[in-house]
Amino acid sequence: MGPDEKEQERRKPSSRVMSFRRGVVRQSKFRHVFAQAWKAEHCLDDVRVSRVTWDGPLCAANPKFIAVVIEAGGGGAFLVLPLAKSGRVDQNTPTVCGHAAPVLDVQWCPHDDNVIASASEDCTVKIWQIPDGGLTSPMSEAVVTLEGHSKRVGILAWHPSALNILLTAGCDNVLCVWDVGTGELVYQLSDAHPDLIYSVSWNREGNVLCTTCKDKALRVIDPRRGTVLKVREKAHEGTRPMRAVFLADGKILTTGFSRMSERQVALWDTRDLSEPMVTQEMDTSNGVLLPFYDPDTNMVYLCGKGDCTIRYFEVTDESPYVHFLSLYSSKEPQRGAGFLSKRGVDVNKCEIARFYKLHERKVEPISMTVPRKSDLFQGDLYPDTAGLEPALLAEDWIAGQDAPPILVSLSGGYTAPPSKCGTLRGRPKLLSQTNTSPTSTTAPANPMAVEMESEGLDHGQGRRDVDGGIERVKKEEDQFSDILTEIRALRALVLAQGHRIDVLERQLARIEDGEV
Repeated sequence: MGPDEKEQERRKPSSRVMSFRRGVVRQSKFRHVFAQAWKAEHCLDDVRVSRVTWDGPLCAANPKFIAVVIEAGGGGAFLVLPLAKSGRVDQNTPTVCGHAAPVLDVQWCPHDDNVIASASEDCTVKIWQIPDGGLTSPMSEAVVTLEGHSKRVGILAWHPSALNILLTAGCDNVLCVWDVGTGELVYQLSDAHPDLIYSVSWNREGNVLCTTCKDKALRVIDPRRGTVLKVREKAHEGTRPMRAVFLADGKILTTGFSRMSERQVALWDTRDLSEPMVTQEMDTSNGVLLPFYDPDTNMVYLCGKGDCTIRYFEVTDESPYVHFLSLYSSKEPQRGAGFLSKRGVDVNKCEIARFYKLHERKVEPISMTVPRKSDLFQGDLYPDTAGLEPALLAEDWIAGQDAPPILVSLSGGYTAPPSKCGTLRGRPKLLSQTNTSPTSTTAPANPMAVEMESEGLDHGQGRRDVDGGIERVKKEEDQFSDILTEIRALRALVLAQGHRIDVLERQLARIEDGEV
């Protein structure tokens, strides 16, 4: 070996040191997230997963239940099973089967683990109240049915912090915002999208949302004002569907395709959508990448329909901003995937996320864990997360108020509370209003009864008088409560009509100016 070759050999280790140092700079507690599928006996078998071609997750999970859209003859149906259920699912297991056409999407309410919304090809959205323990008989009567779309509905998005606010999007290119407590359509955006809507995502406070559309545009929209705040044309050059999700810091992450049909991930700053902060090429697969975002860890999981892998990334303020961590790979492709609410993970095993992967006839849980030696609660892995308590009532949000979700600690684990029956049966029965109502359903102590007893009057007659007085008070309070309910409903209606008038006036002005 000559002296020049020896010198080159001597220099080789320095390149390895430099690459190691580059790795050291990138410090993260999520660099070694370990993904593992559960054993076969803990999976759900004989589940006839739906074959609809809609690019949705077809599954939703919370700390109590898992819901899976299934094949159903003569209509649409989905399974709702307790989260602890495993093994074979009997063909006679009761389902939620009230739709007249296939179900395209299901989403659990973030403020009540027993309430779920379903969207269908029958152009309706239905709200269901699932009893604790699951279904004992088929459920065909919904608590609320929302009818406002003229074509099939495939996208559902609950408001992150306001009670009973639900956004829906259909193939009629229309966005609808509903107050499911009353079943009213409070906002409708019919002219914001010229083509099919692919995805919708609220920001953390729920005052704006981002959408992706078949026209390749990324839009930021204020639903209450009915205005498009920002537009980025051709966020991804490819013709295949895009997806977008709002991050906790206000940035937007999108998935799509390049002009050469390569799958891409891009990060956008909402203050300037002229250029992405970063764009990463993935591969050349055809499956649409579904992003699942965890605001607590700032991690994004990408599940491609028809893929055998789940990739996960961490989003930071350091370039290149979107850092690839690892991927989970298996032999069988996924038809969809359900992402478990953070309140449902096992903190004792350092589980930071859990997926429910849909096979053709099986649902397979996959846990994402961070290996730790200590058995103590790992506070750095589990910052406070969004709890069930809503930060706002529906009418507060409609009136213009905004608030981030109310956070709860996962220290010691999370226990799902019992069902709050009657959540959706009208304003007086809304859970958040039961403790803050200006009137109480319990009549106050009547001083008349105390006075009559102290004077030794006839107790029988006195009791009848007291009972009559209590009944009158209760009747007056019921009437007062009904009046308050009507006032709130009228207020919401006036706000909605005012918004509608504003939209019509803007359209009229455009017509008069010759823009249309």
